[in-house]
Amino acid sequence: MTSDREDPAHGNPPSRDPGHGDPGHRDGVGFGERVRLIGMVHVAALPGTPRAVLPPARIASAAADEARLLEDAGFDAILLENMHDVPYLRGAVGPEIVATLAEVVGTVRRAVSVPLGVQVLAAANREALAVAHAAGAGFIRVEGFVFASVADEGLLDEASAGPLLRYRRAIGAESVAILADVKKKHSAHALTADVSLAETAAAAEFFGADGVIVTGAATGAATDRADVEAVRRSVTRPVLVGSGVTPESAPWLLETADALIVGSWYKRDGHWSHPPDPARAAELVRAVRSAPPRR
Repeated sequence: MTSDREDPAHGNPPSRDPGHGDPGHRDGVGFGERVRLIGMVHVAALPGTPRAVLPPARIASAAADEARLLEDAGFDAILLENMHDVPYLRGAVGPEIVATLAEVVGTVRRAVSVPLGVQVLAAANREALAVAHAAGAGFIRVEGFVFASVADEGLLDEASAGPLLRYRRAIGAESVAILADVKKKHSAHALTADVSLAETAAAAEFFGADGVIVTGAATGAATDRADVEAVRRSVTRPVLVGSGVTPESAPWLLETADALIVGSWYKRDGHWSHPPDPARAAELVRAVRSAPPRR
């Protein structure tokens, strides 16, 4: 006999009754409705990291300027990430990172009216949740939510879903949505080679993710259409595309996905570390707005 607990491994998501922790009420952001295009703002290197140069106030000010540019261009939401903090720590960061990111997110929150999200690399999901809750962000992007993988920064050997959702309850942050990467980029997945992408997404939904994110192999790499379609069939919660979005791919991706996260194409020369290019940002917005609602 097959139990409900075994369903994700067979690609059949369990029912979304309250006993399974259905977090549908947490999508106050409106993925697929009010929010279809999310701009990824890569904040400058934070204090104590190898490339750090700027003081916290200037880091926050620069992030707010970029967020305003994206809001003015027509982006629906902003996701802030510490990608310049390379090489990343694995699974946790220090209080100096949490404190500075709280200042950054709070400054951006006062600068723009669109929804905000937070990601703290690498897989510092608990810290991201704390920052979001303290500074007024509505969602976080997390790594390692279910299963294990080997990433640039080492072995992510423990799924974070159980501890993270308990922490969310403990600090009263249940209004913050959790978007989980599945089979994420910059990682090797030989440990779970016998678990498909669709099964991984179904497991993330079963474990309480408010949405799942599908990516290509690396930052800026295109996401495979078949991967997005497979995940769409396996879950009922929002599906987001998290890498390689361009004005050409955006319309057909939105036939299946609820929202797109973009952190490379709208930058100068399409490189994530370059400053934003207003013309490219506007072109991307036009492409998304021309796309019909998801079928």
